[in-house]
Amino acid sequence: MEHGKPQNIEIIAAALTVSDRSARGERSDKSGPVIEELLQSIGAKIKEYRLVPDEQDVIARNLRELSDNVGVDLIVTTGGTGLTRRDVTPEATLEVIDRRIPGFEEAMRAESIKITPHGMLSRAVSGTRRQTLIINLPGSPKAVRETLSVILPALPHAVELIRG
Repeated sequence: MEHGKPQNIEIIAAALTVSDRSARGERSDKSGPVIEELLQSIGAKIKEYRLVPDEQDVIARNLRELSDNVGVDLIVTTGGTGLTRRDVTPEATLEVIDRRIPGFEEAMRAESIKITPHGMLSRAVSGTRRQTLIINLPGSPKAVRETLSVILPALPHAVELIRG
């Protein structure tokens, strides 16, 4: 496989932006569109785009619904991975996944740390729920581009393996 090229499989994806201010309409979401752009660059089709507040139960419910009912191969979240009290995306993700995939987490943090020492503060996790790959990304568009770009080449193969 050539890096960054799809492996002749169609990935059906969802983007989930976690932000209190964006969910209330106080700020436009700039990170979700970056996720969509990068996923489309490997041939993924964005089936759902959602904007939710930093509430663990709401995040978990959306992850379950996108995986179990909408049936996407991949859910990429942005936001809620830091150290503030309201940052609960990793907890919601851990609540719903069956298996964790630490390699994605390690690769993204390693890339972030090259750019800023603050990269080590990310608590983003990734894993699988049934046939769906779930990946947490930081909230800023710049960090989304940096972290998603580093794992993008591995996503088609990961999805193919998860499908069986």
